[in-house]
Amino acid sequence: MNTRVVGSRVVREDAWGKVFGQTKFPADVNLPDQLYGVVIRSPHPHARVKNIFIEQAMALAGVVTVLTAKDVPNNSHGVLFRDQPVLAEYIRMVGDPVAVVGAETLEIARAAAKLVKVDYEVLPAVFDPEEAMTTEVLPLHPELRPTNVLYHMPIRRGSMEEGWAKADVVVEQEYSTQHIDHAFLQPEAVLAHVDERGHMVVQTATQYAHYDRGEIAHALGLRFSQVQVKTMAVGGAFGGREDISLQILAALMAWTTLRPIKMENTREESFYSHSKRHPMKMHYKTGATKDGKLVAMEAKIIGDAGAYASWSINVLRKSAVHATGPYEIPNVFIDSYAVFTNNPFSGAMRGFGAAQTVLAYESQMDLLAETLGISPLEIRVRNMFKVGSTTATGQVLTGSIPLEQCLTKIAPYIQKGNDSQLLQLKLDIGESIPIEAEQGTTTVKSGNFSNRMKKRGLGLGCAWYGTGYGNGFPDVSSAFVEIHDDGSATVLTGAVDVGQGSNSIYAQIVAEELGLQSEDICVYSGDTDSTPDSGTTAATRQTYNTGNAVLKAVRQAKVRLLDYAAHKFSCPTAEGIELKEGYIGVKGDPTRSMPLAEMVFQARLHGERFISAESSTARSTPVDPETGQGAPYWPYAFGCQMAEVEVDIETGLVRVLKVVAVHDVGKALNPTQVEGQIAGGVTQGIGYALLEELELHEGKIKNPAFSSYLIPTALDVPKIEAFFVEDPECTGPFGAKGLGEPAMLPTIAAVINAIKDAVGVRITSLPATPEKILSALELL
Repeated sequence: MNTRVVGSRVVREDAWGKVFGQTKFPADVNLPDQLYGVVIRSPHPHARVKNIFIEQAMALAGVVTVLTAKDVPNNSHGVLFRDQPVLAEYIRMVGDPVAVVGAETLEIARAAAKLVKVDYEVLPAVFDPEEAMTTEVLPLHPELRPTNVLYHMPIRRGSMEEGWAKADVVVEQEYSTQHIDHAFLQPEAVLAHVDERGHMVVQTATQYAHYDRGEIAHALGLRFSQVQVKTMAVGGAFGGREDISLQILAALMAWTTLRPIKMENTREESFYSHSKRHPMKMHYKTGATKDGKLVAMEAKIIGDAGAYASWSINVLRKSAVHATGPYEIPNVFIDSYAVFTNNPFSGAMRGFGAAQTVLAYESQMDLLAETLGISPLEIRVRNMFKVGSTTATGQVLTGSIPLEQCLTKIAPYIQKGNDSQLLQLKLDIGESIPIEAEQGTTTVKSGNFSNRMKKRGLGLGCAWYGTGYGNGFPDVSSAFVEIHDDGSATVLTGAVDVGQGSNSIYAQIVAEELGLQSEDICVYSGDTDSTPDSGTTAATRQTYNTGNAVLKAVRQAKVRLLDYAAHKFSCPTAEGIELKEGYIGVKGDPTRSMPLAEMVFQARLHGERFISAESSTARSTPVDPETGQGAPYWPYAFGCQMAEVEVDIETGLVRVLKVVAVHDVGKALNPTQVEGQIAGGVTQGIGYALLEELELHEGKIKNPAFSSYLIPTALDVPKIEAFFVEDPECTGPFGAKGLGEPAMLPTIAAVINAIKDAVGVRITSLPATPEKILSALELL
């Protein structure tokens, strides 16, 4: 399909405000006569609150109120279950909020918070999920589950007896991933007030304003119509703003005092207040024939849900579904568990359960290739998903499944030694695949080079990712489009732009359909009073889901516009009318056309308006709870990456020199934003693989600051060459899929496999710190 605006490098609609400092984040907004709120949090991982003494705090000049659990009308919230208290009387993790102070200044509020005394009954705590699964440990949520196993996802396909009988080689290994923080640069902040209507208005940075509205209304005992959530600019999210943090507390205090309430976390408070990425323990056993065909796989995955359920059920389901990687395996036996502990609660984070398993399944692929004496590329090509492949859940893949195209694109970059301009890779899949070598092709000889204390290696990583909520959960987006009298248009959608540029994408979609420029389109999003519910900005769903809703809405409005124009121009059918460069008229007859603005204005004078509201529901079916069989996600996105690393064998330090990333996007609606997503995903993947780890001691965070919790800086970002494969997804807007989460997944495996290629040791526990590498080298 030839497009004019879609597929072009349109400048983002929020670029001006961010570049020139005009954009308002939640911490930037204030109201006259506002109070400042500060939270008192539990230092214990498991306890009961016996008494809270607020007298000293209330006696401090400038303190207006101190609220505790007894002041909350409905003291619960949570995304899947309302299992988390607004203000806790029963403590399940360090950092649980037990009281909140409101004062005239932030300094007074912080001083008063130190004067609130809490008497706790400390209870035994459990921090190891495997220990928590035993019947000897009392359940943390007996109202939800009789044990600490929140969720179990089995997948059963084929016959394991037959699978292992066919296997000529078997590799078995334990893998583990760590707690990590979202580390968004903007800590949580909120401004809440009661407006002139008597409605509660909450301004914040969130991933889902309509969800926040429901949680605030429930906790305060209000109707949804009495609560307005307005999304301000979001300074990073990555899943960490899907759960409630300060919104209910600020609203509760504003409703109680009838004064505006401002709350803003310090960095340490931010570490304690939002969810973390699930750490997982993964036991993998994989079998293949001597010619490299996968025949069997067993996996046991245990995810630490922490103190509250949050999204753990969905995360561990996604881990199970994606546990095989993008490969056909006829015999599969998988068990995935989410387990309550007294650690910080785990929730949504970029990759959502698929980021952990990629370490395991891609390490297994390299181990099998090494055992069989074939290349890492070859074993992947022999087993990769194609159109018609069947997944471990029994889902037959149709539509856009271009992993082969991705591997073809990246193949020249993983050849060691000198590559010719035209490579013929004999992959034993029926015929050779000719691949043009891209400019900048890496030429590396593994192991030694000029500095013998530093070794270089290359690693390959592949991944797949199912978009949307999945498992038949209603996945609906809505949008509203109006064409105005001056020929411009407005889009209203609840989809929050958290920095990924979704508002610009919606503008491009509408501009393309109406023959306008993207700057002619205003997109307003994330306000519960004026925009329809479009679901959460998560699960790589907004370009696909809400993009489809926007496209349906503008096309519906366009149908009415073309019908009106056909009547106006005495054209037999609307098919003879075209929209082009701000004009509407009869195709092929420039004398029978007029400016779009004039047409819309005349239509309005005759009582005609071009307005449409539409919704789009993603395709998904529930899996069988006993066998895991079903079609849980659609569409799937694919990608592969090559990482070149340098490992200092004296210090164990790893430096990523280059990453080549090739990703399936269906259709790149804005290539610049696609490249930005890939660059951001690669950087975050490097942080996960090498640097980031939340250090816990009995549930307490030992490194709640960026001085000790290490994230990649500009100095850690390697050269990144980003490519994308356009294989249109027929169900997506103009063929598009999402890319937000898939962009980081292959990086993790590529870096770990490159370390093995460089120095001969395989790291199976993230992050791959210098200490782990040196310890592994000592064992050689």
